[in-house]
Amino acid sequence: MSHESRLNDFTREDPWRVFRIMAEFVDGFELMAGVPRPRVAVWGSARTRPGTPCYEQARALARRLAEEGYAVVTGGGPGIMEAANRGAAEGGGASVGLNIVLPYEQAANPYANYRMGFRYFFSRRVMFVKESSGVVVLPGGLGTLDELFEILTLKQTNRIEDLPIILFESSYWRGLLDWMRDTLLVQGAISAEDMGLFEVADDVEAVVRALARAHAGQPPT
Repeated sequence: MSHESRLNDFTREDPWRVFRIMAEFVDGFELMAGVPRPRVAVWGSARTRPGTPCYEQARALARRLAEEGYAVVTGGGPGIMEAANRGAAEGGGASVGLNIVLPYEQAANPYANYRMGFRYFFSRRVMFVKESSGVVVLPGGLGTLDELFEILTLKQTNRIEDLPIILFESSYWRGLLDWMRDTLLVQGAISAEDMGLFEVADDVEAVVRALARAHAGQPPT
């Protein structure tokens, strides 16, 4: 094998990958250092179409958060992410898009005024969790559920500060919450306290109030 072939193999294997991961963390921390605080992460489906009720709710929510002085941080792609970045920009706030490079679905939206593309989900996730003062989870699919359950686990195990986690649109989440209560809780897989790791809200002002209560040190309703 030639020297060039060995070098190419090295750059595709784990030792070289470590440097790419380190670079993403460095670039991500530098980007977020310039984003004003407080910051709220907004998660949801990349498949939600503009003009649908859920899209417009996310847009209105982010606009309202921006008016309250929050920077809005999303995954930087289409759907709910686009709606939230759009609303934050319309509200005159910081609109952050932390995009992930995927073979489909995840083209960056044009509404973020702070943006970065990530290769690795886990380094991108650190930017969300470490740098946010709250999380609002709108209807979404597997990626959204992955994000939701990871941050619930981090909160349950005291690996992160007690930041508010708010599920938006109760009708969407009701089946999942019923299953958690009627199956996970009944079988002892979670505790009753775990059902209090999050709140559920159905309108924009309820989200704003929940964030304000949490940041004032008051218990959730």
